[in-house]
Amino acid sequence: MALIVQKFGGTSVASVPHLENVARRIMNTRAAGHDVVVVVSAMGHETDRLDDLAQQIGVSSEMHREVDVLLSTGEQVTTALLSMVLMKHGCAAKSYTGSQIRILTDSSHTKARIQKIECEWLREDIKAGTVAVVAGFQGVDLGRNITTLGRGGSDTTAVALAAALGARECQIYTDVDGVYTTDPRVVDSARCLERLTFEEMLELASLGSRVLHTRAVEFASKYKVPIRVLSSFSDAPGTLITNEDSSGMEQPIISGIAFTRDEAKLTVLGVKDVPGIASRILGPISEANIEVDMIVQNVAADNSTDFTFTVQRTDYDQALAVLRDVASKIEAREVSGDNKIAKLSLVGVGMRSHAGVAARMFKIMSDESINIQMISTSEIKISVVIDEKYLELAVRALHAGFDLAEEPV
Repeated sequence: MALIVQKFGGTSVASVPHLENVARRIMNTRAAGHDVVVVVSAMGHETDRLDDLAQQIGVSSEMHREVDVLLSTGEQVTTALLSMVLMKHGCAAKSYTGSQIRILTDSSHTKARIQKIECEWLREDIKAGTVAVVAGFQGVDLGRNITTLGRGGSDTTAVALAAALGARECQIYTDVDGVYTTDPRVVDSARCLERLTFEEMLELASLGSRVLHTRAVEFASKYKVPIRVLSSFSDAPGTLITNEDSSGMEQPIISGIAFTRDEAKLTVLGVKDVPGIASRILGPISEANIEVDMIVQNVAADNSTDFTFTVQRTDYDQALAVLRDVASKIEAREVSGDNKIAKLSLVGVGMRSHAGVAARMFKIMSDESINIQMISTSEIKISVVIDEKYLELAVRALHAGFDLAEEPV
């Protein structure tokens, strides 16, 4: 008998009929001889509704504690209803909020981080044959204040509980069959992957894949908790995310293509090539709480520098205003920007043992007359910035060019 942690997202628990479906899955897992701990999100778009109510009032920094109290109620509703459904079908169940279990976090309201989980009560429930239904997304700090973990925090709750309880697997149920080679809405032949490494999933999650949240994957990688991504609405086997395959089999060169459309590019032209210039450009950007992604610096023959970087599109106008102020102080020639770009990335641990991946990628894009504006690489990733209007063409061409629709041999 193994312990399984199952997490069900908002679309999986959106109504009472949905909860009945979830209850059947939980009971089937128990019938197979496993103990089950369940983590749930708020129903449907309930968190958005609650957040909208707060925004109508107008939220200031001193209200963040109360915002957490408000938002945490969404998951509490789901835990109670799901426990009631399970009990109706003769399955012993008990609901828990994050503070009742004592998921201890720091005091960073609306973006708290888990520090410790006290599992004694959960272990007693498991031993007694009870299904513990836990509210995701929330915890409590040392001052007994309710905290929330930020959007997607229920995934993190589930993985953290699986680690603390020594679960065999953490199953994340969503509205898709697993992790695909790319977005099937863009590429019809996108294939559901049987297996991914933590590294690959972390890259895909951070580069635009919306199936799992980065924090949850980081947690799973740190504590070696296997994650299986499954659909609440089908019996597909899903995608297993675990350590790098040690079976001796060759890894596919490319596992997936991630992309994001919410990028913007800014360039400072004609900057003096002197020590500290990058800090003088990016320091004010950081002080404005704007996150920088890719960075490229080019030095011309006259010892001047063009400095280019990307930010989220929502930060574009603010970043441009900051840069124009900076430019006058550092005597830059010009500041330019483009908020119609996209970032596309190839991800795969097989890159470590295969040469020529970048050259092949660039050839495929060249054949489609797609210009590459920026490039960033790591051991298992190649990212490029291109004009947004060519994004879907590039994704389809690369998916075909690297044979991602084909099952690996």
